[in-house]
Amino acid sequence: MSAYSINVDQEKTPVVKVQNLTVRRGQYVAVQNVSFELYPGTSTAIVGPNGSGKSTLVQAMLDLIPRAAGTVEIFGRPIARLGNLRQQIGYMPQNFIFDRGFPISVSELVGLGWTSQRSGHKRQFFLSPSDSLALAFPWRPDSEKAEAVNQALQRVNAYHLRRQAIGTLSGGELKRVLLAYCLVVPRRLLVLDEAFAEVDMQGEAEFYNLLRSLMLEEGWTLLQVSHDLDMVSRTCDQVLCLNRSLICSGRPKFALSPQNLLITYGPAFGRYYHQH
Repeated sequence: MSAYSINVDQEKTPVVKVQNLTVRRGQYVAVQNVSFELYPGTSTAIVGPNGSGKSTLVQAMLDLIPRAAGTVEIFGRPIARLGNLRQQIGYMPQNFIFDRGFPISVSELVGLGWTSQRSGHKRQFFLSPSDSLALAFPWRPDSEKAEAVNQALQRVNAYHLRRQAIGTLSGGELKRVLLAYCLVVPRRLLVLDEAFAEVDMQGEAEFYNLLRSLMLEEGWTLLQVSHDLDMVSRTCDQVLCLNRSLICSGRPKFALSPQNLLITYGPAFGRYYHQH
């Protein structure tokens, strides 16, 4: 295990408890009978081939899409009854879809996290592809909010971008800004769906080092969808191997064994080795 790994204490109450979760896309079963638990302060990765249901599993877990069967508890409560505890979840989708001509600055985007907390919105506890950036406008300048936004941007090394329009950001810059959005208010659970998509190799290494540091500082429980098996093997406490159903779960040394990878990916699987 890496120096950043945190021991899993099975005596603790799980942050997330998923039991027998099944998701259908019409007649197609995208995820079938999946169960797992996430414990406080740990890092878990979901791995599997394209089309294996990784993003679908995450979205169903967060109640963004309907489940055909199964239960989800987060922070000890059913997902449908989280209430204001939703604000303690940060989510970075694989594709953050927005109009690049929309007139909003980096500081204004990060400030939406603060605004949603103060206004008590139940559904705006994270950014998702379906969110409208106009929902929180107009909002009034607030010195406390401005300080929180500036501090969040400084922590992700993006303070210099604060006045820049979000449509002008590179892929790596946008990821940092979305991470700042997750930092502007306290979170307990951070869910990343292919956080390194559209980021080059150097940017990926820098972003992940930043993410690991923030995880330790904030005490986040981290769940991420990833294709980088080398990074997962060195930095995660638990791995879920998924191909519609859960093939296996456990410590990286066990879950990423050649035998388990063969079952998960099939005979043509390829490992991703990145130099970090």
